[in-house]
Amino acid sequence: MKAPSVLPAPPPNFSRKKERILELLAVPDAEYSDASPKGSVDAGIRELIGEINALDGFVTTSSCAGRVSVFVEGRKAASGEKPEAEEEEAARPATLAAVGGKGGGGAWLFVSHDPVADSGSEDVKSFLGLRGSADCENHRGAAEKAPNDTRLIHFKFEPMILHVLTASLEHAQLLLRCGLQAGFRESGAINLTSTTAEAITPIVAIRSMGLSFESLIGVQENGITKCMVSDDYLQSLVCIANERFEENKKRIERFRTTMLDASSLQGKGDGTEWEDAQARRERKRTEGLRRKAELQEHRQKGGDTQTGDGNLDLPMNTDFT
Repeated sequence: MKAPSVLPAPPPNFSRKKERILELLAVPDAEYSDASPKGSVDAGIRELIGEINALDGFVTTSSCAGRVSVFVEGRKAASGEKPEAEEEEAARPATLAAVGGKGGGGAWLFVSHDPVADSGSEDVKSFLGLRGSADCENHRGAAEKAPNDTRLIHFKFEPMILHVLTASLEHAQLLLRCGLQAGFRESGAINLTSTTAEAITPIVAIRSMGLSFESLIGVQENGITKCMVSDDYLQSLVCIANERFEENKKRIERFRTTMLDASSLQGKGDGTEWEDAQARRERKRTEGLRRKAELQEHRQKGGDTQTGDGNLDLPMNTDFT
């Protein structure tokens, strides 16, 4: 694939936004906080974020390196419950959970942005923030009597998601292509048009839903948390999540390599075409072999220099890979 040989210069409105975002990210960890359950940038993705933000025309706006979690969904509307006024109707989405459990006072019982370590002698239910157990038949009857008083408990694995503000459609296209090549096949872009006089600055989401999975593992009734699956089943879910963490890590590294390789030839203004990671490695190998041959020829003509340990004193940054 080919990309434009030169990306356009970032417009002023993008530069202003990027400056503000970088100022926030520069806040010391002890003082920094965001809206995520963790409240800070994930360690597993911090280096990638720094590398992207160092590139002209790109700045990250939100991210998650990937996580495994146990989540209690929020409160649903009671049977027959209706707002008495339009103001109450407008406020309803903020106080009640939508289908899927988000909002309405939902809570995280467990969150990890790294593979889940062996809990050892600790009971896996307690380790994941679960307590007690529930008989399926008894629970079914209770749910039928008071379905809106029962909150479901979800075990989830979610892979990396990264939102990046870009300086132009060309920047967005390059980033999106890198994400798709790395395996983040549900990546996409928004803000592709503008209703103002300011330049278009698309936001690209790098994501892959193919690695995600979710399982219902319990209920919460009257504030009491009840696990409805066995320890063996929970251990199986943890093992699956850990396996997907590994694949998620590989895709992140592929994205990082592809993005840095693609951006290395952008903005030079020399008409050089973009090359993928494999082509770049082959080019670097060829250049390294050529430099090695030139040095050997130079040595045969008697023009080489020797270091104290008898090794050829090569120029810095020689690449023989």
